[in-house]
Amino acid sequence: MSPHLYESAEMEPLEPRVAHSEKELRALYDERGAAARSQESRSGLWISVAVYLLFAITDILLIPDVAIYTVSARFLLAALVLTVIELQYRYNVQTTWLDFTCALTIVSGYLVWLLPASETVFKQTFSYYMIFGAIFMMGANLFFSLRFLMSVITSGLVLVIFLLALFEFSSDWAYRITLVVFYVSCFAFSSHINWKLNRERFNVFLKALEAEARQNEAIERGQALLRLSRTDSLTGLKNRRAIDESLREYWREWKQSGRNFAAMLIDVDYFKKFNDYYGHQEGDGCLVFVAEALSHVVKNHEATIGRYGGEEFLVLARARSKRQIAELTEAMRRAVEDLGLVHEKRHDGMSVVTVSIGGAFTRKQIGTKFEKIIHEADRALYLAKANGRNCVRLFDPADLEFGAESEDIALWLNEAIAQDLVALAYQPILDIRTGRMEAVETLMRLKAPDGSSISPNLFVPIAERTGAIIELGRWAVEKACTEMLVENRIEMVTVNVSPIQLKAPGFAASVGAILSETGVAGQRLAFEITEGLDLERQPEIATCISDLRALGINIWLDDFGTGFASLSWLRLIDFDTVKIDRSFLHDAGLPRGKAMFQDMISLVRNHGHKILIEGVETEEQMAFLRKLGIDKAQGFLVGRPVPARSYPPRDPNRPQTLTRKLA
Repeated sequence: MSPHLYESAEMEPLEPRVAHSEKELRALYDERGAAARSQESRSGLWISVAVYLLFAITDILLIPDVAIYTVSARFLLAALVLTVIELQYRYNVQTTWLDFTCALTIVSGYLVWLLPASETVFKQTFSYYMIFGAIFMMGANLFFSLRFLMSVITSGLVLVIFLLALFEFSSDWAYRITLVVFYVSCFAFSSHINWKLNRERFNVFLKALEAEARQNEAIERGQALLRLSRTDSLTGLKNRRAIDESLREYWREWKQSGRNFAAMLIDVDYFKKFNDYYGHQEGDGCLVFVAEALSHVVKNHEATIGRYGGEEFLVLARARSKRQIAELTEAMRRAVEDLGLVHEKRHDGMSVVTVSIGGAFTRKQIGTKFEKIIHEADRALYLAKANGRNCVRLFDPADLEFGAESEDIALWLNEAIAQDLVALAYQPILDIRTGRMEAVETLMRLKAPDGSSISPNLFVPIAERTGAIIELGRWAVEKACTEMLVENRIEMVTVNVSPIQLKAPGFAASVGAILSETGVAGQRLAFEITEGLDLERQPEIATCISDLRALGINIWLDDFGTGFASLSWLRLIDFDTVKIDRSFLHDAGLPRGKAMFQDMISLVRNHGHKILIEGVETEEQMAFLRKLGIDKAQGFLVGRPVPARSYPPRDPNRPQTLTRKLA
């Protein structure tokens, strides 16, 4: 597989939020302030009209002869203007048209009043009254939020109208100069204030825009950091924290609304060997490819996927039926296998990267904690790996392998040594030719905390599945050496060893340490190995057996004939003794079974191995074995399993026979 380059999850660049050109800023200013300016124009016009109408009182007091005209003009204009502004506001016309209406109202209001008012006979009073015209000028610049240019034009028109009326109305140059200076000063002063106000409003907008941009940047950066904290940097999937949150959400919905879901744990097979052989960079690339393949499968389902840790992934999916989940898990397994990522160090018949999958479903009896479904999925995953990997197992509470009793036994096995729940019994092995007790087989016994016994057929597979067999097996070897060999109760002890122990790193070294600590010679110890794996695909087992032989330990093949790889084991390993399974002896009572039994003995004998027959229960069976020249026998006729105390220390001057009864 070629190196795979991948990109880690990074924060996305923030989009610019502030325009840079003056034109763009002005356009944004108009857009942002349109609604507020519309409301201000409307409310400002209503207030101005109200004040404008209140000046009708002044008309009546100062120019009563034309008051009827000026007041009528005021009310007519007010009604017209308010109608127009309300229609514009209701139909949401552009703010520019509202501003234009306000500006036109100011000029019209001044002109509509000035024309009839100038016809009054109270000339002197009117000459004073004209000063209030400056209010219209200042209103354009100060009382409305008009653009600077529009406010200047509006107040300028008021100024021009005033000057025309002034020179038409009065010929007094002192009076003209005084009012001209006053009006021009008001115009200049209010225009300057208006310019500053507009500039200040724009500056406030810019500062608000900058603050908004900073806030948005902080929010986006925070969201990016949140995404990073919830994303696996290698695969881009949800990380352990995020997928746990999704699991809680799925669990909450199931509890509240009954929406069933399944949890599927996916483990990359032999990933450590892949990483060690190809290197960490290729290992990372492998995980990326696997993540992409899994994501592609689940994207069309109502599912969530995340990296659960190391080479393990977790998929959560709505479960409308078990068949649907079975199809999904098989599709994921097949998708990874179809990638064709080369994995040359597997030695299990496969040469590409594959995954094992364990799934579990929500159900009424699952319990109240969401961790339970993960625990059940993990148990299913372990069985998938124990069954040869590259396969799928779904948790089934009706299956004995998944039952509550199995779970209890798994817990007891972890505490067996510390809680004194495990003990050893020893069953004698007879040398048929000499009649001597040549050895004893070590048999493990387990009891529940309540004292009841648990069958080895039940607890041994669980110990192998959970990995507890590693520690229990080491303890059994040490205990057997201490109880039987150090005390010199027997010449040789055999101990059953699981292939899982042989595959465990450092097993041979740990046995060597036990022999050194107890002072027992390796030749006094034999390991009984049950065939069942293809040794050509499990070279580490052959290597471990070779290391054990170097310690002087005898290697026996147990239960020969019951596994699928019997002949290859005989071909590849030089066993000291081969134990033929009891079923073949019991079938020898029939002609066909007898012929098969004799053929099997011939096959083993031709390979040069000693033969031990187990399950001997009658004198007739023993006589039959003597006739066939069998080397060793074991069974209830020879002796039942008993504790170590039933074997007294040997007298080195007397051979150990089976004349005494072993209860």
